[in-house]
Formats: sequence, C-alpha cells, structure tokens
Amino acid sequence: MATIGGYRIHARLRLRETQIVDLGSRLCPCGVDLRASSTDSRKLGTFSAALPKSVSVPGKELSPGLVEKRRFLRRRVRLDEQSETSEDTPKFGQATEQATTGVFGWDLSWLPVLPHVITAAMANFLFGYHIGIINGPLESIAKELNFEGNTLLEGFVVSIFIVGAFVGSISGGVLSDSVGRRRTFQICAVPLIAGAALSASAQSVDAVILGRLLVGVGIGVNTALVPLYISEVAPTKYRGALGSLCQIGTCTGLIAALIFGIPAETDPHWWRTMFWVATLPGLLLIGGMQYAVESPRWLGKVGKWDEARATIDRLWGKDQVEEAIEELRNANATKEEEASWSELLSRRYFKVAGIGGALFALQQFAGINGVLYFSSSSFQDAGITNSIAASAAVGFSNLAGAVVASSLMDRQGRRKLLMGSYTGMAISVGIMVAALNLPMDEQLSHTLSVVGNLTYVFTFALGAGPVTALIIPEMCSTRIRAKALAVSLCVHWVCNFAIGLLFLELVQRFGLSAVYTSFGVVSLLSVLFTNLYIIETKGRSLEEIEKILLGSEGAN
Repeated sequence: MATIGGYRIHARLRLRETQIVDLGSRLCPCGVDLRASSTDSRKLGTFSAALPKSVSVPGKELSPGLVEKRRFLRRRVRLDEQSETSEDTPKFGQATEQATTGVFGWDLSWLPVLPHVITAAMANFLFGYHIGIINGPLESIAKELNFEGNTLLEGFVVSIFIVGAFVGSISGGVLSDSVGRRRTFQICAVPLIAGAALSASAQSVDAVILGRLLVGVGIGVNTALVPLYISEVAPTKYRGALGSLCQIGTCTGLIAALIFGIPAETDPHWWRTMFWVATLPGLLLIGGMQYAVESPRWLGKVGKWDEARATIDRLWGKDQVEEAIEELRNANATKEEEASWSELLSRRYFKVAGIGGALFALQQFAGINGVLYFSSSSFQDAGITNSIAASAAVGFSNLAGAVVASSLMDRQGRRKLLMGSYTGMAISVGIMVAALNLPMDEQLSHTLSVVGNLTYVFTFALGAGPVTALIIPEMCSTRIRAKALAVSLCVHWVCNFAIGLLFLELVQRFGLSAVYTSFGVVSLLSVLFTNLYIIETKGRSLEEIEKILLGSEGAN
C-alpha cells in the first residue's frame, strides 16, 4: 500500500473489504470512487482521467457527508494530500461550454428547451386571450342573447371564469402528479376547446356561462401547470428567462384579443368568430404536447429513470445525464409517498406553502386589476377617447415589461426584480394619487395619471407578474411542488375574485385616491416581505433550493 496522499486512498479503495464510510475525510472532496478499474495509480499525483459515475457501492451505505459530495461527480480533481476540486463543470441543468456555444461563440444551451417551453406558454396565451375576449364584445353578446341592461348577469358572465379557474387550480396539482405534466396539458385543453366552442355557438346566456366556466377550469389548471413545467425542464442558467415566457404569453394573448376584436366595433356578431378562433390554440396545445418532453423531475419521481435519462440527454446534453440523475436520486432517496394535502400544513412544508400563498395575495392586493379597470377613464380624461388605442398602450406596456424581465431574470435575480417591481408600483401609484389630489394644471394632472398608469403596468410586468409565478415552483420540493403551487393559485383566484367584487364598492365609499393609496402601501409591504422571506433562486438547481429551504430532512 502506498503511503502518501491520494496513493494511500487509492490503495485502500482497491481493497474490496474497505467500507466507504471508514474512509472519512481521507476521501477526496469530489467523492470519486477510485475502485474503477480504469484508474491508473501513477496518474493520481496530477489529475485523474477516469472519473466514474457514482460513489455508490452495492450493499454499502454512504455517510451523510458523501451524499453532499455526489454533486461534484465527473469533475477533474487533484488527488494529493490537500485534494482540491476543479470548478470547470457546471451545475445540474447547465451544459458545458463546449456543448452550449454555437458558431459565433453564443451560448445556445436554451435552444433545445425552447420549443417545449413555447408550446407550454401557449396555455398562457389562451389565458390572456380569454381575459381580453369578453371585455369589448360583452355589450354585443348581451344584446344578441337578450340580457342587455342586466348588470348582474353581465357581471356573472365575466366572473364565472374565476370560479372555474379556482376549481381548475385545485384539481391541476393532483392531475399533474398522477398522469404527468405533459398529459395534463392535453387533458386541460379539452375544456378550453369545449368552452370556447360552446360560447361561440351559444343561443342563450346559460350556454355562454357554461362555456366560460369550462374555459376557467382549463385556465386554472394551466396557470399552475405552465410555471411548474418550465421550472422543471429549463436549464438552471436560463430558468428565469424561459419562465418569463409565462407573462409574455399572457400579454401576447391580451394584445391578440384586442387586435382581433377590432371588427366587433362594427359587426355585432363578430364575438362568435372570436370564440371560434380561441379553439385553435387549444388544438395546437394538444398537438404540440404530443411531441414535447415530459418533466425529468416527474419521471424520476415516479421511477422512470430510463425516460428521465433520455429527456435530460435531449434537453441538456449527454455530459449532464449522470450528474442530473444523481441529483434526482438524492432528491428522491427516501422514497416517501406522495405528499397529502394535509401535509402542506405540517411544520416541514407550511413555510414554503405559506410564502407562495402570501406572494399571490400581495400581488392581487397591490391592485393590478383595479388600476387596469380605471385605465380607460384615465386615458379619456387625458383626451385619448379611442378605447382601442388606450388598451393597446396598456397592453404593449405590459408586454415591454415582461420582455425586459426575461432579459434581467437570470442576471439580476428574482429577489431584486421582485423588490424593484413593487417599489416601482408604489412610486407609480404615488404619481396617480398626486395627480388626483395636488393642485395643478388639469392637463398636467391627466398626463401624470396616464404616465403613472403605464409605469405601474410596466413595473408590474417587470417582477410582480412573472417572478411570483416562477419562484413558487422553484422554492418547492418535487414531492409537494404541484400541490403547493395549486394552493397558491387558489389564493390568487380568491383574492382576484374579492378585488373584483369589492373594488367599486370601496371606491364609492372611500374614494379612488384612498384605494390607490392602499395599493401603494401593499406594494411597500411586498418589498419588505420579499426582503425577509424570499431567497435568491438564480443559478441554483431546484434540488439545491430544496435543501436550503427544507434542510437535510427535506433534501433526503
């Protein structure tokens, strides 16, 4: 047996009776299993060329320290008395430099994932489209189906969508855990298509209400599923940028509904065509998901390791397969059963689930829907009487913020964007309140109101919109991710409904200025909440984030 440094370790590992746990700190930090027959002892003084896939030995238990050291597998390491680990291999979900650069040296590691993410984001396009589709033509629908002037029924046609979304957000978590993320997309597209077709062919208000309810169910599933799916398939390095496609998809859908609804100004029956058009993205979603990949995290969770390997190879490259599989095996090492709904109330998971619900509650009570509701009157006061032009300005401001967020998400991090977004929203609300209350020229007041409105929408899309949906699945462990996100979205829809129900009543009782001020206060509270409770997830694999939040128990 050799007597110095790596040689001694190598010699001991060559003995089959040596227990790995006996080696303790003498095993090099990367945890390389030097029993591999291809390892040459003469090379141990420099860099080892043979890096085996695992430190696992059949029938042997790894010490707790070695579990952590698995992350460093397949890296070039120096095996001497002060063994050091090279940092030239990226983390789980990041491809090597050679594999990710194109002809011009551009990083293209996002490219294999992009078609799958775009397909998923089509569900968000439908979300935006169905929000926008009802606003303009509602008067024509009411007139043709004989409920014109019945404000209760008109409000019900709009709000029944939220009831369906609440139901869908609850069922989506169970469904995606049972049949997988990809199949759930296809299943939830069915009520989207059926609801749109039913509304398009409706001969009574009851049919429109049922159609809107079905669409809401599909949207409720999708709003939880899209960020979940993207967070699980995207490379760590680009998870934020790709995740922001959720918000971009929603903004694009809103703008599409606005543009496609222009003929409704002159054609009272055009609303039927708009609903028929809504069936096409649903059909594309079903077809696209037939060719999209399944989440490798879900595949590992249900024990389909061969499929998980193939998916990781396809998304991140061959050089990431073994390390990624090791990470997933570690995350599923305890073989715990699927988390029940009641476990979200346990000490282990309540904090993460509570943070998710609080983020969505703060997002809604910061007033995005209220500000959008009064945006048209702000533009009219400023002399912009064309409702389409006003809606377009708001829509493109929303889209611009989402695009900027996609470029900053993985550079600045989630926390900075979230805090900056809410700070900007508070300042924007302050501008609108000042325009309402301070003595100034009337035209200046109207102009400031429009500026405050547009900057509010822009800064919302910069962080509060996209980051909230993305960071919740990032912070949840694989075992509870779908259910925790479903609960968070339930909070979102309840708060959304409450704002819609109470907003006008509060404005009438306390005045618009007081209500806007409350939005600003909530925005500032959101900055404080983010600073206290939100960890930075940029550049970390989902498994790393899980270990940070849940500790060693959650990690295993």
